[in-house]
Amino acid sequence: MKIRVGIGYDVHKLVEGRDLIIGEVKIPYEKGLEGHSDADVLCHAIADALLGACSLPDIGVQFPDNDDKYLGMSGDKILKLTKELIEKEGAKIVNIDSTIVAQAPKMAPYISQMKNNIAVSLGLDPKEVNIKATTEEKLGFTGAGLGISAQAVCLIEF
Repeated sequence: MKIRVGIGYDVHKLVEGRDLIIGEVKIPYEKGLEGHSDADVLCHAIADALLGACSLPDIGVQFPDNDDKYLGMSGDKILKLTKELIEKEGAKIVNIDSTIVAQAPKMAPYISQMKNNIAVSLGLDPKEVNIKATTEEKLGFTGAGLGISAQAVCLIEF
């Protein structure tokens, strides 16, 4: 058996007039994340980690933002398509660990549902998906409330 790790990162700008969707959960907030898809930073970071672990091109190549086929695509769909891509390479997901960086809103009330949603999308046990959240103590673009980012690492086996 061979194991490999991958790391993913995503960031989107907060804007008015969009829903805030993170981890496949619609979070009540006055702003949402701007993007060609639903701009789900958590799902995007996880997808990039999985693709990286398999030495596949990132989500910008797999799901380009200049292709209307992907306009409004959900994080759920991106994760399911990513799983198909890595399974074609012979990979199986062992676990995912991730962190959401947002000054506001607070993520804690939604993390359990995010874990369950991501686990279902990837065919995992929720215990194989970990999600944490933090602020940046009002530093940087996330601390200033200009955007939200997410980081993820994964372990896969062949």
